[in-house]
Amino acid sequence: MSDTGHKSTDALFHAVQLLRLFADSKTFPDCVPIVAPEVIQERFRALLEDFVRTHFVMSSDLEAPPPEAATSLASHIDTLWSVLARQPSGIETGSLIPLPHPYVVPGGRFREIYYWDSYFTMEGLVASDRLDLVESMIQNFAWLIDTYGHVPNGNRRYFVSRSQPPVFCLMLELFERKAGFEAITRWLPQLETEYRYWTDRGVRGFAGRPLAHRRTVMLREDVILNRYWDERNTPREESYAEDVELFHQAAPEYQHALYRNLRAGAESGWDFSSRWCRDGEGLESIRTTELLPVDLNSLLYRVEVCLADWLGRVGDARAADYAAAAERRKAALLEYCWDEENGWFFDYSLSDGARTGCWSLAGAFPLYCGLLDDAHASRVAHVIETHFLRAGGVVTTLTESPQQWDSPNGWAPLQWIVVQGLLRHGHAVLAREIAARFVSLADRVYQRTGKLMEKYDVCDMSRFAGGGEYPVQDGFGWTNGVVRAFISEFGEQARGEPERPSDPAADALLAVIQDAVASATEQS
Repeated sequence: MSDTGHKSTDALFHAVQLLRLFADSKTFPDCVPIVAPEVIQERFRALLEDFVRTHFVMSSDLEAPPPEAATSLASHIDTLWSVLARQPSGIETGSLIPLPHPYVVPGGRFREIYYWDSYFTMEGLVASDRLDLVESMIQNFAWLIDTYGHVPNGNRRYFVSRSQPPVFCLMLELFERKAGFEAITRWLPQLETEYRYWTDRGVRGFAGRPLAHRRTVMLREDVILNRYWDERNTPREESYAEDVELFHQAAPEYQHALYRNLRAGAESGWDFSSRWCRDGEGLESIRTTELLPVDLNSLLYRVEVCLADWLGRVGDARAADYAAAAERRKAALLEYCWDEENGWFFDYSLSDGARTGCWSLAGAFPLYCGLLDDAHASRVAHVIETHFLRAGGVVTTLTESPQQWDSPNGWAPLQWIVVQGLLRHGHAVLAREIAARFVSLADRVYQRTGKLMEKYDVCDMSRFAGGGEYPVQDGFGWTNGVVRAFISEFGEQARGEPERPSDPAADALLAVIQDAVASATEQS
């Protein structure tokens, strides 16, 4: 029956055969349908949908309430935290992993916590004076590390086989700035545990060629960098149909590792982008595990630097080991990922033995993570201004594609990484300009829709963002966080810098931030 030429009966055929409804597998293929295959499929689908609705409770997307009349952007964000917050529950329901402390979810179809989203959300929570939620979320991530040995992608059981960019260290830095060093010492063991998860070597010795084990790649005896990975090579539960369909579109030579590469792409947080694909090819050519990502390795450098500092302050002799590891990683990133001619960092391809040609904002992470001297930082800042700056902020990559982590889209977390990296190295004017443009875009969409979005079209501010596997979501955790933090930070800094060159366009954009801050102050 499966060889009738009708794709419509394939799902039914698989279900009957794999559930072994008949003792002899030949029985069902020999059955003669009494109605057209399309009718059979429609009836089967209706029965299946009825069964699911009878035996399961459907989750609904989380919609942010419309703002009250004349509510400023900052005040609206302040009210959204309670809407997006979730209380702890010891009850296990379906795939959700119950967490012991309150937390904030992104919104829309994302009804669970997400790892790297949460750091950018926390920056906004601090700006909204919600340090209590920041602390409780850090406690949740520490609990997840104690339970699983790492922070899963999110608190769903199907996310446990992978993580997301390691930002637990950034969370601790944020909390240290507000509560002091003593407040974070309780979480240093969990930070070390997470570091081991990412850097477990697995193999010893060097055979004259790169050796890879899970997330670790040994390029030479003394040179180790890391990659994204997933323990499983199967379709993602949350995107099952899309993954299976893509598998059948892929060339045979890509199929053997396709599912793992999709999963590793999800671990990167950039799901998906031309970064992960072979040049000029679509998502079916994804090769995430073949690449050494500059952003991941910059974040791990930051972890090593922080552990060296923090362990040194408590008198732990292992601080020197972390400091040495940071120096080795820094040297490796400059050797393998820095392009001297272009003044930018690129991912490194293991299969090609060379840097990729994909210009992306991952190249700004060394700036943010404190890896660069002033000369390198100035060159990176120049590229940001001349290559990535757009009307609504900075664009994710210079490649326009159907993928959501490509041009023309801009994402709040990348605006934050770029702006804070520029500030770290004294490029305050450009940093303020980018922040102002992004806040202006977010405010423009907010005035039209009453919503904050997951991503924005930063090239054409009259259009909504697109691309990816699902519709644009609103809510939205990390956008709320970054916009609120920008309003707080630049609303104060924009006052009283007489040496700043006059720029009417920038002044108008900065006025949006100042007005939002003033309105928030009045309403509080």
